[in-house]
Amino acid sequence: MSTELQTEISQAVERRRNFAIISHPDAGKTTLTEKLLLYGGAIHEAGAVKARRSQRKATSDWMAMEQQRGISITSTVLQFEYSNCQINLLDTPGHQDFSEDTYRTLAAADNAVMLIDVAKGLEPQTRKLFEVCKLRGIPIFTFVNKLDRPGREPIDLLDEIEQELGLQTYAVNWPIGMGDRFKGVYDRFKQQIHLFERTAHGSREAQDTVIDLGDNRIEELLEQDLYYQLKSDLELLDGVGPELDLDLVHAGKMTPVFFGSAMTNFGVELFLENFLQYALKPGSHDSNIGSVEPTYPEFSGFVFKLQANMDPKHRDRIAFVRVCTGRFEKDMTVNHARTGKAVRLSRPQKLFAQERESIDEAYAGDVIGLNNPGVFAIGDTIYTGQKIEYEGIPYFSPELFANLRNPNPSKFKQFQKGVSELREEGAVQIMYSTDEAKRDPILAAVGQLQFEVVQFRLQNEYGVETTLDVLPYSVARWVSNGWEALEKVGRLFNTTTVKDSMGRPVLLFRNEWNCQQLIGDHPELILSAIAPVTSIQPLVQG
Repeated sequence: MSTELQTEISQAVERRRNFAIISHPDAGKTTLTEKLLLYGGAIHEAGAVKARRSQRKATSDWMAMEQQRGISITSTVLQFEYSNCQINLLDTPGHQDFSEDTYRTLAAADNAVMLIDVAKGLEPQTRKLFEVCKLRGIPIFTFVNKLDRPGREPIDLLDEIEQELGLQTYAVNWPIGMGDRFKGVYDRFKQQIHLFERTAHGSREAQDTVIDLGDNRIEELLEQDLYYQLKSDLELLDGVGPELDLDLVHAGKMTPVFFGSAMTNFGVELFLENFLQYALKPGSHDSNIGSVEPTYPEFSGFVFKLQANMDPKHRDRIAFVRVCTGRFEKDMTVNHARTGKAVRLSRPQKLFAQERESIDEAYAGDVIGLNNPGVFAIGDTIYTGQKIEYEGIPYFSPELFANLRNPNPSKFKQFQKGVSELREEGAVQIMYSTDEAKRDPILAAVGQLQFEVVQFRLQNEYGVETTLDVLPYSVARWVSNGWEALEKVGRLFNTTTVKDSMGRPVLLFRNEWNCQQLIGDHPELILSAIAPVTSIQPLVQG
């Protein structure tokens, strides 16, 4: 590779920042996402991206059902520039029923922003997603939100993060007041106070007055009790708190903490500026040839998400690809690691929620959208040069199961197509009975809303009405040592055997007690709550 191209790739990687936001529902994730886009210049008025419509909607929640319910139920990618950095924001569902989509998206993230409601502190979904980040060693940046409302003491929240998550904390800024008296934040590094002015619904960038801590104007601009409280808090932080250690941050052992209000924009720009300074740039990835650096000269990337019908008019299917190495170029021909086939990537797209525009090139850390005519599956690797294959993305154990029925035989083809495409994109797991006479697919989900989304999308995108028959199971375990091991054991009690979309055996149990009983009775069976890590193959019909 030429020196010029090597330099170009290295400089591009230096500019990239990539992160996902993790939170419990209602912590304000969509609002924070909108405000980051506002400060990045990607939109001009938060919450009012009209996109040729007069109705006000959030940019990231583009799907019809999301707009009806006001929740995020699918991951999107939002790309924008700020301060000479190319930012890839991987927006994830906040609702716990869609946590598996979030797990997959975190596989493509270099950093995570943990969003916490100041009144509620750490909540169950936040803890779950933190554990996924911890397993992957992803650096975590904490944004404590909703300071414009009454909440818990900031010191208590730092203690909770340290005690419950085992993370050291470093408060990069500190709030001045709370609720109606939330005036701004103190920047500990620059020793400056930022006093903000509220804007109408936070739709515009917040104007702030910046003054040094020792400035005589403080007592004119800030009420005396708030000023004394700030000085007292800072003495405590400086006296007992640790120093910021970026090595610990990048190792996922310390979290920089920021306070603010996404709704009013207080502290959002300060967070963005500091995050870009502290965040990990795109790094190496483990593969079949060892750890591969982002500056490796050949192009490679992996599919972490599939989405059908982002453009309902064209019934398209988009593969989201995380670029890992080298430079991606429009019209390049790549190798598909799973199938061994060559694939020409002729219509690559930059993604911005539902909107897309063509791109000519991309680098490590970027996410690109590729048209997917049934070629790609979640976890697939594409590459040029020497064969590279990255680790697959696991599927987690579902907890809800139901037979999905198509009562209209004339819609059989649309039904099959819809089920296949929704399964490919990971909207739900699909299993089948081992009884050849039972051909209805079994939906396997983490949460009830996944069932509703599948039925809603089959109706709206494929014109198929369906019915669900709920099954009495709550635990699924893959038989890691396969069908042969099952056949040797013989008849099993208190369990039902089904096969997943790749034809692998899965045992369904009514409860955890039944599962543990079987493990005790048959220790020769190797059971796993996570599907074997491999790319998804075409559906196995019952």
